[in-house]
Amino acid sequence: MFLFLYTHFTDECFAQTITPLQDRTQVTEGKPVNLSCTYDGSVQSLLWYRQYPGSGLEFLLLVVESSTKSVVYANPPIPRLDGEMSMKDKRVDLIISSAEVTDSALYYCALVPTVTENTTPLMLLN
Repeated sequence: MFLFLYTHFTDECFAQTITPLQDRTQVTEGKPVNLSCTYDGSVQSLLWYRQYPGSGLEFLLLVVESSTKSVVYANPPIPRLDGEMSMKDKRVDLIISSAEVTDSALYYCALVPTVTENTTPLMLLN
């Protein structure tokens, strides 16, 4: 069985851009997958969200730029999800250790928080 994962971005900072490395990813169930976005400029952190059809955005994790790995996870944390940031490559990754059918969704990488307490998107740019 194959999963389709779509990556988009949100950007509310006019001086910076963030771009997905792939628009669509086909994954075999049970296999690992990395979703990646690149950015320009200087950022302190990047966020990952997921959206199922007909639903609001769901916060997954925040990856903080630092010399040591620093990730803030959703509460409660979502199993099988992790994140990494490469300051050298200006890239942030969402890592799904073992893809499941329930992972089929639209994924967003963002420069600034996009979800409020009511999980309604503030702004989505295509």
